[in-house]
Amino acid sequence: MASTRTLLQIAAIIYLVHLALAKEWWEGANFYQIYPKSFKDSNGDGYGDLQGIRSKIPYLKDIGMDGVWLSPIFTSPQKDGGYDISNYTEIDPIFGNLNDFDELLQTCKSNGVHLILDFVPNHTSDESIWFEKSAARDPYYENFYVWDKGIVNPDDPQGRRLPPNNWISVFRFSAWEWNDQRGEYYLHQFVAGQPDLNYREPNVVKEMKEVLRFWLRRGVSGFRIDTIPNLFEYQSPDGTYPSEPLSGNCDDPESFCYLDHIYTANQPETMDMAYQWHAVLEEFRADEPKILMTEAYTTLDIIVEYYGNATHNGSQVPFNFEVLTKLNTQSTAKQLKIISENYLNHIPSGRGFYPNWVLGNHDNHRLASRLGTTRADLYNIFLQTMPGNAVTYQGEELCMPNVVVSWEATQDPQACNTNSTVYHQYSRDPARTPFPWDSSANAGFTTGMPWIPAGDEYPNYNVDKQLRDEKSHLKIFKALTQLHKSPAFSDGLYESVNGINDNIYSYIRSHGDDTYLVALNFGKTEQRGDFASGYRALGSTGEIVVATLGSSLEEKQQVQLNDLRIPADNGVVVKVVRSGAVLFFGVHVWALILFAFLSLYIV
Repeated sequence: MASTRTLLQIAAIIYLVHLALAKEWWEGANFYQIYPKSFKDSNGDGYGDLQGIRSKIPYLKDIGMDGVWLSPIFTSPQKDGGYDISNYTEIDPIFGNLNDFDELLQTCKSNGVHLILDFVPNHTSDESIWFEKSAARDPYYENFYVWDKGIVNPDDPQGRRLPPNNWISVFRFSAWEWNDQRGEYYLHQFVAGQPDLNYREPNVVKEMKEVLRFWLRRGVSGFRIDTIPNLFEYQSPDGTYPSEPLSGNCDDPESFCYLDHIYTANQPETMDMAYQWHAVLEEFRADEPKILMTEAYTTLDIIVEYYGNATHNGSQVPFNFEVLTKLNTQSTAKQLKIISENYLNHIPSGRGFYPNWVLGNHDNHRLASRLGTTRADLYNIFLQTMPGNAVTYQGEELCMPNVVVSWEATQDPQACNTNSTVYHQYSRDPARTPFPWDSSANAGFTTGMPWIPAGDEYPNYNVDKQLRDEKSHLKIFKALTQLHKSPAFSDGLYESVNGINDNIYSYIRSHGDDTYLVALNFGKTEQRGDFASGYRALGSTGEIVVATLGSSLEEKQQVQLNDLRIPADNGVVVKVVRSGAVLFFGVHVWALILFAFLSLYIV
């Protein structure tokens, strides 16, 4: 038998292994996105602000959020909703000042909520001092942006040159804008007031790292990186920028969809930049683990690269937009299952990479309007019960639909560059309207005139009402976020249940003796499922833990798993009462580690 000293050494090793494998705060966390202009106004000027956000941090804690991500709050002319930043280290006056920010940060910390800022590295505002000095050819700033002399136009008697190529802005029209002072074109992949930074210039890289350090020193927990695929553009060896080929996706030569953007997105240098930014965050790990969240609408193969590789760490949360971009109101359970499991299969096992699920944000129409108002609870069940991290956009917990914003009230440049006939399909304003706190004027968002209309839906979709209602979308959401934190969902096994029918997406989440069945009916009629036979030794009886609002199923109701009936467009989470499933996983991992170590020493 091993000596006492040896056993103590083994125990110490086990403890160190436990520490090494212990979850960090962000792993399996719930994140909440705030669009600050529309969240809560504290001074009646019609714009949401930092003190307004601060007053609602207890609400975010109450609904189960671990981290909150703010869309840009920095000094900006607001030509693109604050994503045109003129100073990265100042707070825009419409939101407050640095003292307000510090107070918000302290309130977040005291409530156990981690504050994450939007980092917008691809471009600045054309009112930034950097751009002004670059246009004036200041030696330090001269190459901070992507400049080009353009092409000689023999038909222009004034000698004005043509843009250097056919590149098109995300918001329509040429991605090149002429600057009279410098006598050159500058690249802007978004609005003309957002000139693209040049990441082949070392001083740009240095300055942007200093921006990260400025906020990290103040105590933020990390950053969400905006539109990261656009950081670099391909430049030929002769210094020119080649035109992009036609995509065949549309026939409008002024629309972004007209070209295949092979030279303006996903260049190979982009990943290395993400890894460099992660290294900056690691400088501040002594305070707490810091995180990067990255926005990239791209293929899964590229998304996985953002996590990191064998030598470098990257983004802990490369946003998964598969469900957001590929499904609609008519999508089926089978489609959701295929998309979800294809995504899970793309994430390398054994690397500590966490899946994540994003169903909505400030750039897309609201979940309920995009995926179906009767299915909104259904998707929130999916969001909170799948493995990994969950990201919720403000208002999705209420299942609120789009707010109708008239052409006259529209402010989004993506819509304003179209016309009154088609603007709605391009406008992001319907998802950016004031957050509905109660049924009072302007949804309780402001005592003044809101910067954009609050619409007509808020009397039925607001926090106060849904907290008072006996059963509501918000109460369902809160129950789900509590489940999300339980071992079966935060650390448990995921296994889909096969052989039910194509209308139901169902899966098991289990840890130790706790086993849950999640069943989501995307069918047009009630569906009956024999889940007891669909999964090995699942058992016959279950208890309802969560059911969607339109369901006849009730919390704590006993159900038979061999004949579970789910209404159309409804879903349910059932705790299995008697389960012989996944018995192996009932053996705690630390018991296995202890057994392995003891086997080395016990003779």
